[in-house]
Amino acid sequence: MDYLSHNIAINLNRIRKAKGMSLDVVAEQTGVSKSMLATIEKGHANPSIGVLGKIMSGLRVELADLTQAPTQDAYLVNVDSLAPTKDVPGEYRVWTCFPIADNRVVEIYRIDIAPGGTYWSGGHGERTKEYVFLLHGELSLEIAGGERRTIKEGQAFRFSSEEEHIYRNLTHHPISFTSFFVVC
Repeated sequence: MDYLSHNIAINLNRIRKAKGMSLDVVAEQTGVSKSMLATIEKGHANPSIGVLGKIMSGLRVELADLTQAPTQDAYLVNVDSLAPTKDVPGEYRVWTCFPIADNRVVEIYRIDIAPGGTYWSGGHGERTKEYVFLLHGELSLEIAGGERRTIKEGQAFRFSSEEEHIYRNLTHHPISFTSFFVVC
């Protein structure tokens, strides 16, 4: 499940309950079947624009009410159940764990790079710092000005990510790390 489907699932359930409506009543008001609504609320569906339009009209809510990050104090992400945001077979896979849209301050990714793989990243905007924590393996990181750093398993590294940078796995084993982007 991607973060947008997750947001819709949580928000639809919250809105429905806040209005004191059952799934049967929402189905009647929106013209969307009860089974489809239940599937959406469980996060097992990726509703079309047409279905979202019916829900918005029937519940009298805006698209942002359904898609915005839910206001939750605690939120568990199981990376294994997320669809990769980027996936280049034989090179790398990237999962968005917490998108910047959640809070406009920090974004968190899980990145795996195959042996010999390279992941090129553009700059992340003005006043952005990136924090990398290596979970498995050894990462070669090329940052602004051609500076190269080697980050080993269990190490963390911070750098300005305003400019492009390149992650490389120069080893014969897969590497895995977490990347945090913070807008300062």
